[in-house]
Amino acid sequence: MVDAGQGDEVRISFVQRRIRRSPLLFAAPLVMLLLLLLVLLWESVRANVDPGSRNDWPWRLQLLDVQVLGSLLAVAGGGVLARAQYARTVRPYLGWRGAWQAGLLGGGSEAWRVGVMNGGQHIAAIDRMDFMVVIPSGGQGHTVPGRWVNQSEVVTALTGAGFVNGVDFRLVSFGRGFPLVGTGSYETVLVGAFSTRFVEHVQALHVRLRVTDVVGDTHERIVDCMKGAKPEGGAPDG
Repeated sequence: MVDAGQGDEVRISFVQRRIRRSPLLFAAPLVMLLLLLLVLLWESVRANVDPGSRNDWPWRLQLLDVQVLGSLLAVAGGGVLARAQYARTVRPYLGWRGAWQAGLLGGGSEAWRVGVMNGGQHIAAIDRMDFMVVIPSGGQGHTVPGRWVNQSEVVTALTGAGFVNGVDFRLVSFGRGFPLVGTGSYETVLVGAFSTRFVEHVQALHVRLRVTDVVGDTHERIVDCMKGAKPEGGAPDG
């Protein structure tokens, strides 16, 4: 739970979750399967009607031959199961890592480096990145509490709060479609770097990463950039 600073609370889950399935590759096979099941139900009811009544409307309506219907149902059911299994196979596994590292910001001092990675076996393309920053009330400047904003807005908020871009913090911009390549190593792609002063004065900085996998499903992972940077924060869970 993150305190927004104005009496509001924003519930944030840091666990990766799937927020959208591909309408074409997920919904279409399911709709076909449901339609075939409705046809099967109709033909089952029709088969139990008195033979003399089958010449009357609507029982005279035969949608599909039972053998053909059985084959189509097997194909549709197999397609739905195969799609579900394949989606699990190509699912990205979004992780992150934070560590102190020198040379990322001006001045040569160490900065808190946060990077993300895709531990899956297939490419995931970035859809968008959003940010939420919380600076304790009473500090100089203003904040953007309790809502997600884009990168330019969060940079404006941080500079307005007295932090210098490139000296106190640096946020990397990713274009839409940037590929996070599946890797068996623990190498991460830089998301941001933050100075000691930034870590001491910023309560929270969250990055919401949304990616689309090769079957068109969209996944989301929220990174707590300040976790592990403060002495009492412990190590980040990647």
